[in-house]
Amino acid sequence: MTQEFSAILIEWQKRHGRRDLPWQKSSDPYAIWVSEIMLQQTQVAAVIPYYLRFLERFPDLAALAHAREDEVLRAWSGLGYYTRARNLRRAAQLVVEQHCGAFPRALEDIAALPGIGRSTAAAIAAFAYGTRAAILDGNVKRVFSRFFGIEGHPGEKGVENRMWEKAESLLPESEIGCYTQALMDLGAGLCSRRNPDCAKCPLNSGCIARLSGRVHELPQPAPKKALPLRKTTFLVLAREGRLLFERRPEKGVWAGLLCFPEADPSEFSESEKLFAFVHTFTHFRLEIEAVLVETGKHREGIWLSMEEALASPIPNPVRKILDRIRQPFP
Repeated sequence: MTQEFSAILIEWQKRHGRRDLPWQKSSDPYAIWVSEIMLQQTQVAAVIPYYLRFLERFPDLAALAHAREDEVLRAWSGLGYYTRARNLRRAAQLVVEQHCGAFPRALEDIAALPGIGRSTAAAIAAFAYGTRAAILDGNVKRVFSRFFGIEGHPGEKGVENRMWEKAESLLPESEIGCYTQALMDLGAGLCSRRNPDCAKCPLNSGCIARLSGRVHELPQPAPKKALPLRKTTFLVLAREGRLLFERRPEKGVWAGLLCFPEADPSEFSESEKLFAFVHTFTHFRLEIEAVLVETGKHREGIWLSMEEALASPIPNPVRKILDRIRQPFP
């Protein structure tokens, strides 16, 4: 079954895989690169509208390289993980500076660009150039862990190294793009984390996890660590139908994005608590309390209407607050 692994997936992809996604209609490495970066940590359905708007705004690598950072962040606003957008823009600039504006073909040159690791570089090269290179994203790790019965958490270096060796050994001699897409589709669809559809999986007859009744045990999760909880107060300062924003520092959480001021609401005589919620980051949780303050005083900062704010580069928690209060601010 192992020897037939790639052949089975290629045949399955031709019959049942996704073939009508927007980025699959192009062999342009720029368009493929943008899609692969957007798909990092984001579901396909959420990416599609952002992808189409992004390419309309920045149709080629040169347009992205010469764009201002706030333009790129505005186009990315709502998609989250904004470092991806900054890395895209910086990588485009490096391609202009180091590769005369032509997206590189060599795998090592692609992987050297900001925001592109080994697996993403392989996916771009496979789809754009037909390069025979192995991918190993989170979905593929899950497929390998279940099919081959690989013990341990895939994030552990030793386990990951075993998976890379397996990924390299399974590469087909041809149709690398089809095979790569098949791995992605299988991991994102049938071999999902919580509700795998083993009955429809083309690899089910040889899957060790299925045969041993361990589908929901593999891959093994990472040891749980309690995330520290931090707290902050967002002041939603309103004046004549406009809201006050401040630009975050260039380093740190939500770097360069527009955000509500963080301050002590007690400095204002009249304020209204809106609601509180918790936003989870990779390394900590942030409890945010939103407080509405109607003020007649002018305060230095960026005053925006609701419409302007929603079209600006803002983090998701700010968007969540705006969605909650947008009725009073048409």
